[in-house]
Amino acid sequence: MPTKLCKLLTCLGVMILLAACGGEEKPAAPATEPAPAETTDNTPRQPRPLLSDSTFSADSNPTGNPIGGGEGYDQLVEEYDYLVTNRAELLDALEQATQGQVVYLADTARVDLTGDQKIEIAGGVTLASGRGKPDTEGGLVYSKELETIPLFVAAGPGVRVTGLRLEGPDTMRRTEQMRQLSAEGRYYSIPNSRGIETFESRLEVDNCELFGWSHGAIFLRANSTDNHIHHNYFHHNQRHGLGYGVVMDQSEALIEANLFDWCRHHIAGTGRPGTSYEARYNLVLENANSHSFDMHGGRDRGDGTDIAGTVITIHHNTFLAIDVAAVVIRGVPEEYCDIYNNWFIHFVPSVAVKQTNAKGNVRHYSNQYTNDRVVKD
Repeated sequence: MPTKLCKLLTCLGVMILLAACGGEEKPAAPATEPAPAETTDNTPRQPRPLLSDSTFSADSNPTGNPIGGGEGYDQLVEEYDYLVTNRAELLDALEQATQGQVVYLADTARVDLTGDQKIEIAGGVTLASGRGKPDTEGGLVYSKELETIPLFVAAGPGVRVTGLRLEGPDTMRRTEQMRQLSAEGRYYSIPNSRGIETFESRLEVDNCELFGWSHGAIFLRANSTDNHIHHNYFHHNQRHGLGYGVVMDQSEALIEANLFDWCRHHIAGTGRPGTSYEARYNLVLENANSHSFDMHGGRDRGDGTDIAGTVITIHHNTFLAIDVAAVVIRGVPEEYCDIYNNWFIHFVPSVAVKQTNAKGNVRHYSNQYTNDRVVKD
């Protein structure tokens, strides 16, 4: 996988140089945001400066590790408390492990967890393997059961999942099938799957490969904050109507330096108050069946509002999926959504970034498009 991925990224560089020219973006706002006369609590609101710098796209990745993790990733786990090679050992170790301990899945292990669900990882425990080490793709855990909701639960704060491959039971879009079932009012008659789920804070998922999860690879639920999802490879989480890499509900996350491909929405939020994310240094590849980054609004939820999350910041990402919008905000964020210093393969801003259902609290500025991309020797 690492060799193929390197070749893919090299080819993308050549393709980008050959891409057709597009329009030049005009700033969506002046140097500072015009301030309304008062806020909802009748206090004056100061103009909020635009945020920008001289770098653009995921190429500016300052993390010191490769986008998508894998070969070259330097935050590998070397020491552990439990070394496991099969299902029984894995389940037993996770049941015994306590805060600060590491359960390490052998780099060559392939563990079938079909039929298992809601496997708890206790607070402060790390579940690790060696994705990115020479001559290994890392340990693999998988389920073939369509109804896997979810496979793992981060049952306390401070859980880390790193260096694993997590394979779900369904990589398919099922577009026509799901449309027909939806028309019959039976959309959920085919079960769904999730990889990792939590209501707790400070979940870290890094250097993993997550694919085949029909609802979402990672689901951050109510009151889950300070999460860090970084340097992962998300792909083939793409069921029609669902299909998310990272999905949030009244939760918050920093999502950075991930490689995304073949998802319906790579990042999505229910938009309920408290749903916030910062997405930076991510590379979105070409394959998609809907827009890349998303935030639902009140009309999607039918709650009588136009609220689309609280704070959304999207910067220094690269979007190569030209057949779909890059970002769609489906309502009005409670505070703001800022989109800047990204590179879009789309030709004009109105195709790349959309706000639907209602307007307000969204700014996009200082982005680049195909013909303006900074090309480095």
